[in-house]
Amino acid sequence: MKLEKGKKVALLIETSNSYARGVLRGIIGYKRQDRNWSIFLPELVRGSLPSSWISGWQGDGIIARIENKAIAKALSHIDVPIVDVSAGRHLPKLPWVETDDSEIASLGFSHLLSIGCEKLAFCGDSRFNWSKWRQQKFESLCKEHGIECISFSKSTKEHRSSWKLERTRLLKWVSDLPRPIGVMACYDILAQQLLDVCQELEIFVPEQMSVVGVDNDHLLCELSSPSLTSVETDTYATGMEAASLLDRMMAGEKFVDEVTRVKPLRIVVRQSTDTIATEDPEIAKAIKFIRENAHLGILVNDVVNSLSVSRRVFERRFKKAIGRTPLQEIRRVKIESVRKMLLETDLTVGEIALRHGFDNKEYLIVSFKEVMGITPMRYRQSHGR
Repeated sequence: MKLEKGKKVALLIETSNSYARGVLRGIIGYKRQDRNWSIFLPELVRGSLPSSWISGWQGDGIIARIENKAIAKALSHIDVPIVDVSAGRHLPKLPWVETDDSEIASLGFSHLLSIGCEKLAFCGDSRFNWSKWRQQKFESLCKEHGIECISFSKSTKEHRSSWKLERTRLLKWVSDLPRPIGVMACYDILAQQLLDVCQELEIFVPEQMSVVGVDNDHLLCELSSPSLTSVETDTYATGMEAASLLDRMMAGEKFVDEVTRVKPLRIVVRQSTDTIATEDPEIAKAIKFIRENAHLGILVNDVVNSLSVSRRVFERRFKKAIGRTPLQEIRRVKIESVRKMLLETDLTVGEIALRHGFDNKEYLIVSFKEVMGITPMRYRQSHGR
């Protein structure tokens, strides 16, 4: 039996960000399907200049994020099949696989609308086509719904200001925004910068400004303060599609300007949008206080003491704003924190009860079951813990 000759494939994809690593995992997944590929993955960062080895590459195919003209020029002289996984389109005749930016913008828009945001904004980065496409779709959806979209774009690379000046521009834009408002950022890094600016300006998130990012970079989203809601892109499918396309090209199929757009998976909701938008500053302050202190076993009087209104007025305005009483909201926030601890830690139910101000674990069990319809241990077991 004649053995199939292996293929040598180079991956010009950086490992410095979550999106690119997800694409690489998809390519690995394809390779594991009995593909006799030998992979070459040089160490790269985003936008790296071409290395000297490219001109002498003797392999069978390349999957690349062609992010600049220098890389494009170097690859244009190589006579092997190439698949582009960048939106830069520096070599427009190459087949390419990218995110469905229209669907990404639609998910972010729909989510902000669903939590009651009546004012919307988009924060983009004009260096990248995918940001421009997401912004165009978001603005189009706002127009269709009769909503004014207030947009901001970071400077292009050619006219890029210093980070200090860019931050000053961002600070001014955020400070001038009406509130409450929902903001979609073109990707998680920019969304995190928005959250930092909100902290500096003492803008409550999500009560006064709800923020959505893109890519669902788990570490970045959880390290953000508050944790960041994000559109989860299907990076694994992107890598699989790119690898499948290259495999067919190495087998002799021809593709010119083949476009494959991969739809996002879902919205992953975290604290940056986990609220109902409200124009009442006292209620926004109360919601923030509850979120930060519910685990300490606070009572409604503790919330009232942090405000400048009477309990009776506060409870009436609170119920009108979010449809729940303050006591119900304290309980909901506590149980949500308990739920996360059950999934993300190995603490016992008793230890979790102690950390959330419950008198004993039995009280926690009863409260959790009333809200979730299941005991804490059954919930933990049903989710694979």
